Amino acid sequence: MKRRSPLEGFDLPAGLRELPFLAQIDVRVEASSSAMQRLATALDFVLPLEPNTVTGKVDHHALWLGPDEWLIVGPEGTEAIIEARCRSALGSDFGSVVDVSANRTTLELHGPNARAVLETGCAIDLHPRAFGPDRCAQTLVARTAVVLHQTTGEPRYRLLVRPSYAAFLATWFCDAMGALSPD
Repeated sequence: MKRRSPLEGFDLPAGLRELPFLAQIDVRVEASSSAMQRLATALDFVLPLEPNTVTGKVDHHALWLGPDEWLIVGPEGTEAIIEARCRSALGSDFGSVVDVSANRTTLELHGPNARAVLETGCAIDLHPRAFGPDRCAQTLVARTAVVLHQTTGEPRYRLLVRPSYAAFLATWFCDAMGALSPD
């Protein structure tokens, strides 16, 4: 059976795109456990310990979601590999590894007005002094729960959103981007 993206057939404006089917693995483990070093070796980067930060590479990274919870994000089709590596690294330590890839799709907002558009519907301070590259937060955008991640490079924001809210959020972005576009 063919997988369908939540926004399949949706006409997104320039500056907004969907990144469907990214691998997403939820890892829960005590930050002081011996499994942390094994996870770093298995993933080829350390899990972030500072709240609301991101570590790793552009296409394979970990978002801090809580004192003992991380979301590992990777390219489409790598969920089984990431899950197996994390399970093996966890070993007999107390914790969990769960494939949550189908739990969210990803919208990516980029371009010179990306922050201004996002600020119209997000209550957190997105100024670079407060929320810059490799930062993440669980927040609301247009009253929709998202995991927000600012990537490195040009202003680029990834919003991980539940599939049932993806069309609503995409429509909201289309409206907000139109309102901020020069005539």
